Amino acid sequence: MRLLTILCLFICNVSSSQWTNNFDSAKQKARSEHKNILLNFSGSDWCGPCIRMHKEIFDDASFKSFADTSLVLIYADFPRLKKNQLDKTVQAQNNKLADQYNSKGIFPYTILLSAEGKVLKAWQGLPKETPETFVGEINTTTHGSN
Repeated sequence: MRLLTILCLFICNVSSSQWTNNFDSAKQKARSEHKNILLNFSGSDWCGPCIRMHKEIFDDASFKSFADTSLVLIYADFPRLKKNQLDKTVQAQNNKLADQYNSKGIFPYTILLSAEGKVLKAWQGLPKETPETFVGEINTTTHGSN
């Protein structure tokens, strides 16, 4: 029984997409693993479409499966409630990412980047397609850019 529990925890951890908020380490990982970067700008405690995007697309099994093998995920959150405020270092990094990639302050805003940080494709707002179609767009863009 104990072995089964450990195996289950291992599988759950391996199969869950990991979002980071460190752009430099994400670029390093993307280069070393030959992956692209998906950068998501979100307002986790005030932006309804942002919350829906995470629930309907990013939490979907087909997206997670694809992301685990093909993407490095970066989450740039901009919460408004005082209780949800980020560490000053993380907030400064998110502000820098916003200056570089989201100067108009669009939420949600999702960008597919090369490992070097070049914009390959961007989605403004909540995509209207299914998670599978969203993955297909990323896949098409990725294979079309090589």
